[in-house]
Amino acid sequence: MNINDQFTRQAQDMFNAAKDARIPENVQHMAEEGVAKTREAYQKINAVTKDGVKLAEDVFLTAHAGAKTLGEKVMNNTMANTEAAFDAAQAIARARSLPEAAKLQADFMQQQFAIAGAQTKEFFELSQKVARQTFETMNTAATKSFEQVKKSA
Repeated sequence: MNINDQFTRQAQDMFNAAKDARIPENVQHMAEEGVAKTREAYQKINAVTKDGVKLAEDVFLTAHAGAKTLGEKVMNNTMANTEAAFDAAQAIARARSLPEAAKLQADFMQQQFAIAGAQTKEFFELSQKVARQTFETMNTAATKSFEQVKKSA
């Protein structure tokens, strides 16, 4: 008898012996309980994870909306300032004398400094509002996550 035949025979003997073996009820009960508890833990973790993803999306959307608002503000200010510069350049080009051109230039610069100050103030206030909204959303999300983890524990 070669080694393969011997191995095959031993494997068949083990399978034949195992056919008649019974798993004790307490072991079977422990295994079933283990699977049930593992499934329950998985379901809790899955629910918390799904809620966490939703909360993260809320934070992202709030931050994205804020960034978009700030970007639009910068773009609108840039467009308004550029239009004002073109209007001033056109007025200066039409000036009939050097003193008139200098006065138009000085008036434009003075006006732009005032506008820049107002735009900076508006942008700063808007930035604060966006930051506050984003942090409030993050705080709400963190609180909800903590409460959900506490409930599932």
